[in-house]
Amino acid sequence: MERQDDGEDSAEDPGSPTLAREHSVSPQQEVSASMRRNDNYLPVPGEEKNLDVDFNTTARSNESIPMKNMYADDGSPLSSQLGPYFSDGRRRVDYVLAYQIQKPASIRRQSSRFGDNNFIRRLRRSLSMRSSRAPLQPKEDPEIAAQDQRTDYHEDDKRFRREEFEENLLETGLELEKDEATKISGIGFLKIHAPWNVLCREAEFMKVKMPTKKVYEVKQGSNLVEKIRLFIHKVTAPLHPKVDANRPQSIKSLSHPFSREKQHLFDLSDRDKFFDSKTRSSIVYEVLKRTRCTRAKYSMGITSLLANAVYTSAYPLHDGDIEGVNAEANDRKLLYEEWASYSVFYKYQPIGLIRKYFGEKVGLYFAWLGVYTQMLIPAAIVGVIVFLYGCATVDDNIPSMEICDPRNNITMCPLCDRACSYWKLVTACGTARASHLFDNPATVFFSIFMALWAVLFMEHWKRRQMRLNYVWDLTGFGEEEQDHNRAEYEFRVMKKTMKQEQSSPKSEKVKLTCTDRMPAYLTAVLMMVFMILVTFAMVFGVILYRISIKAALHMSTYSAARSNIRATVKTTAAIINLIIIIILDEIYAAIARWLTKLEVPKTDKSFEERLIFKTFILKFVNAFTPIVYLAFFRGRLVGRPGSYLYVIGSYRMEECAHAGCLMELCIQLCITMLGKQLIQNNLFEIGMPKLKKLLRRRKSELDSKQEEELNKTLQRHEKDHILGPFVGLSPEYMEMIIQFGMVTLFVASFPLAPLFALLNNIIEIRLDAKKFVMELRRPIAAKAKDIGIWYNLLRGLSKVAVIVNAFVISFTSDFIPRLVYQYMYSLDGTMHGFVNHTLSYFNVSDFQPGTAPLQPMHLGYKVEICRYKDYREPPSSSSQYELSKEFWAVLAARLAFVVVFQNVVMLMSDFVDWLIPDIPKDISLQMHKEKILMVELFMKEEQGKRLAARDNHNQDNCNSPSSATQTPPQPRSRTATHAVGWENKHKQPEENPAPIYKL
Repeated sequence: MERQDDGEDSAEDPGSPTLAREHSVSPQQEVSASMRRNDNYLPVPGEEKNLDVDFNTTARSNESIPMKNMYADDGSPLSSQLGPYFSDGRRRVDYVLAYQIQKPASIRRQSSRFGDNNFIRRLRRSLSMRSSRAPLQPKEDPEIAAQDQRTDYHEDDKRFRREEFEENLLETGLELEKDEATKISGIGFLKIHAPWNVLCREAEFMKVKMPTKKVYEVKQGSNLVEKIRLFIHKVTAPLHPKVDANRPQSIKSLSHPFSREKQHLFDLSDRDKFFDSKTRSSIVYEVLKRTRCTRAKYSMGITSLLANAVYTSAYPLHDGDIEGVNAEANDRKLLYEEWASYSVFYKYQPIGLIRKYFGEKVGLYFAWLGVYTQMLIPAAIVGVIVFLYGCATVDDNIPSMEICDPRNNITMCPLCDRACSYWKLVTACGTARASHLFDNPATVFFSIFMALWAVLFMEHWKRRQMRLNYVWDLTGFGEEEQDHNRAEYEFRVMKKTMKQEQSSPKSEKVKLTCTDRMPAYLTAVLMMVFMILVTFAMVFGVILYRISIKAALHMSTYSAARSNIRATVKTTAAIINLIIIIILDEIYAAIARWLTKLEVPKTDKSFEERLIFKTFILKFVNAFTPIVYLAFFRGRLVGRPGSYLYVIGSYRMEECAHAGCLMELCIQLCITMLGKQLIQNNLFEIGMPKLKKLLRRRKSELDSKQEEELNKTLQRHEKDHILGPFVGLSPEYMEMIIQFGMVTLFVASFPLAPLFALLNNIIEIRLDAKKFVMELRRPIAAKAKDIGIWYNLLRGLSKVAVIVNAFVISFTSDFIPRLVYQYMYSLDGTMHGFVNHTLSYFNVSDFQPGTAPLQPMHLGYKVEICRYKDYREPPSSSSQYELSKEFWAVLAARLAFVVVFQNVVMLMSDFVDWLIPDIPKDISLQMHKEKILMVELFMKEEQGKRLAARDNHNQDNCNSPSSATQTPPQPRSRTATHAVGWENKHKQPEENPAPIYKL
């Protein structure tokens, strides 16, 4: 019954002609069709192999032709329309498969003009030539000929697999059309169209939720939070993009999984627009994933065919052109105007339109990026205030004033052996004043604020995500989600099955176990440990660079080189670290993908999660190892004058400046963050597409005007083929996660990090938008109800950030030593004398042999006692140069601060997490009442069925009273009742207005 209904629906639809396989075919036609298919496999000798004949252009009756060429017998295009349609201009192209062809377009177009009779005549002539006595002379070298034969063999094998795959696609009901006479040399295209009955069948199978004719009014919440949200929405109305202006925001359709039995629930007045292009391409892609090639040694799906170059690419089409006079209004053009333009950087993103065009997964990424960027605004404002507070109080900072006071006349010990001499503490005045900008009491408040900010951001995103799930009808998606096995996994299972069948046949289902993957797991662990050690080695190399270049600059005869030694060493080392990070990032991404492929994950979701985990570990270690070294290790593994710590012979470990390592940490963070954002993210994303376009233009023999004219004549599938392939959202997420780590982990040392991240993200959103709309092929619309593993990584980083900032404040900055001195050792309760308190004494006669300065009279007088930053006993003490009691007091205070700070901030974070519900109250109420409305709708439908069945039964009794007296009424069969219900459903008038319910 359902097949008949589908056939009637497709017959009534002018844009979806009936499939050829649905017509009755005579045995003679079947024999001729099979012969035509077999003709493709005939070996054609000699010059006849140059003919590329398409047997699908055979003329048939007036029935629809599932697979055909775009060009007529004279080589002219059947339709001049350049839109995403078949050659008839009516059937929409839902998906495109591209493949390699060997012959130029002119030869193929010429060969496609020959009919079947001409081909048979030429085939007979070639066979007769083969049977003649005169052998054909070779026209080229035998080795080259053998190589060409091998190439032809592989090409024929690919062609056979394509033909089988296309036959299987035809059996599923899809309609195909080939285009091999394209303007892109060497590329053929297979255009796929899904007719109405296939769309209905697959939508029901996939449980695609579609809007019904029943709409209801969404009543806004009346609590204070909702009123504030509505007020903000009205105030920011000019910032909203001009999309979806026709439909009011307070009206929402009831959605229900599509069912062919309940088609009357949906508005099918315009079948061409009922399933949008995103849904149509998703349905076709689902069919492609299920369709297999079985004639080869192992079963091959579309992923295997793409991996083996049987098809070179597969993609859905964009809606239309963006620029040009003839560009019609479409969603892509609207996205370009309202989203992918830098002139609208101050506006909100059209998240609904992004989801409609690219799918829920891409929509969730840009929604998350928008929420993250929006939440960076208050963080950036507070960070700027903290920085300005440091600028305003730098002249009132007593420790930096003591360092800058030349009357103190403090002589410091050399910073390196032999080459470095004694130096005055007053020369570190600039570094001390700059350190106060980032090391002041306000940074402690800012660290607490950023910890709470991270929790608020996560909670805000969870609520925003639930609101999007409700609006996008994704509330029950997780239960219905299905994931296909990957082609590599099935291939490995097939090999394992063949081995087991040869040894001992078993009926159990074969799958890859942990034992099968153990070599891959071990390889992955060893490789990742090795890559982490490589990162450590690179950081250690930069440390050696800093040590050696500092000694070299001290020995330099140029006064300019000796005057700015610290700034030169810090800046150049940070730039070298940045270059190493960028290079290793690319290497680690390739290694992580290779290791994940070795593990042979079962599904695409498992593959993506394992790849993300490996890439995150390697890139996180690569980006943060130099920063962690500067924050927690530099200056603590030094030793003391007379007993320094050396590595690799005579390399003495480097010390921090007197004001601490916080300034160097700030420089490293600033250069790394800005460098990664400007070079790796923005410059690469802008420059690489332009560079590829320039190289493609140089290879082409056409100038820019000729190329522009050619581009106007290209078909839609040809234009999209030139665009870059979509590689997924993992690189986009990864750069934002690393940025989130930069913003939260070491924010105590760099309060301007949120400001730089905000400025970068404003550009990043429009840059990614332009890339998705203009430079990439349209991705498959993938459904997703959350951002997946990325949320767990964000939550983990926000927890680790509390601990890291506690240690940065406690051990890297001088915040705790200042507090200890002020409340334990200061005579007047102020910071006067703090610098002298933190400096220990050293007798220069205690230097180890060969380590004393070569120029001891560099300052103009003989130095007997020099100072160094540490808490140690003086030379006159019985336990000289041992750690003093002040050191242990400061250490205890530092550890106590870490414990208190961590627990207080964690407790506050958990309280905020508990205080804010994950699901907004109005959304939970609307979801509950929407279910009630759906139940009422089906109850009314069932009641209507029963009334219609009773009326029909009474009418039958009135028309035939004799039958009622002769035989008792028989109960209706289940099939008859179903048929009557179906007919009555379709007898409902379409003109009735849809009722509006109020929630």
